Amino acid sequence: MRVGVQMVFQSYGYDESMSDAQVYAEEVELAVLADELGFHALWPVEHHFFDYAFCPDNVAFLAYMAGRTRQIRLGTGAVILPWNDPLRVAERIAMLDVLTGGRVLFGMGRGLARREYESIGIPMDESRERFDEAAPMILRALETGMLAGDGPHYPRAPTPIRPRPVGSFTDRTYCVAMSPDSVEAAADLGARMVAFSQKPWDDQVEVFRSYRERFVDRHGRAPHPPMMCDFVYCDPDGARAEAKAYEHITGYLTSVVEHYELAGEHFKSVQGYEMYASAVDLVRALGMEGMAETYVAVQAWGTPSQILEKLRARCDAAGDFDLTCCFRYAGLPLDDARRSMQTFADEVLPTASTFGARVGV
Repeated sequence: MRVGVQMVFQSYGYDESMSDAQVYAEEVELAVLADELGFHALWPVEHHFFDYAFCPDNVAFLAYMAGRTRQIRLGTGAVILPWNDPLRVAERIAMLDVLTGGRVLFGMGRGLARREYESIGIPMDESRERFDEAAPMILRALETGMLAGDGPHYPRAPTPIRPRPVGSFTDRTYCVAMSPDSVEAAADLGARMVAFSQKPWDDQVEVFRSYRERFVDRHGRAPHPPMMCDFVYCDPDGARAEAKAYEHITGYLTSVVEHYELAGEHFKSVQGYEMYASAVDLVRALGMEGMAETYVAVQAWGTPSQILEKLRARCDAAGDFDLTCCFRYAGLPLDDARRSMQTFADEVLPTASTFGARVGV
């Protein structure tokens, strides 16, 4: 199991004295610490405009972190393709990979927040077709050094990518897959599936199974392990770990419901997001308290031994997977996040890294 660090750049849950500059300073501090502690990769998100998360250019952030770190890999978690021109994505990923000596992992997604789509000026109804058109263009460009497209959104005569890509991204491509059509898209692209822990693990096992079956059907080989993203609090004191987890992971869930408008009606009418309409019904049926119980329960928090027990149980149920941990979110003080990351690295990471097969980069 390879364990990375998710970075969300969130001011939600903090008091008004928390400036955006302070959010960035703290994320940079944790990113440097992650490199020193031996985590596998940094995974900054792409989000815009709101205190839910604000990293409008995760490639630029990773370029900065490349100079502040020594060995940790640099993953986009993720580039939201409908919000970005595919030529520019391919150029920037190729250049970052050249500059960092091949440390880049390319993660992509299609976005879920209506208010981000509206502010960017892209119709949310077009997200699936834009993603499906852009993704293969970018992946071919990263393999061949030439980007071309004949689709309705991104027509492009063959155009060279300079600097030329220096290494294959075949095993360095990731795709966020939180809906059935996105699971299929990840498999069809030959990308590693990425999902956020939010449903009972038995349900997630079935999603992994469908991804692996489609991947084998499309490519004739087994995929590399999928990657799960968790909101983590690790503490030697079990009672303190539980209290912190319920306070701040519940706070993060509240920000998710607000940012993505999961209590609204729009998913029922937005093309390509019909699956999320059921989430609206679930929010109303369970209420926030019921949702929080489920959401907190599936995250990797607790004492080091409790976290290792959870990860072993997941591996037993679903096979190999990689893990990405978010250590700072929803009002959690920096000192707590730093201490949680340090404890995890000292007491969880050495053992978790032995779980499953060590494959890929």
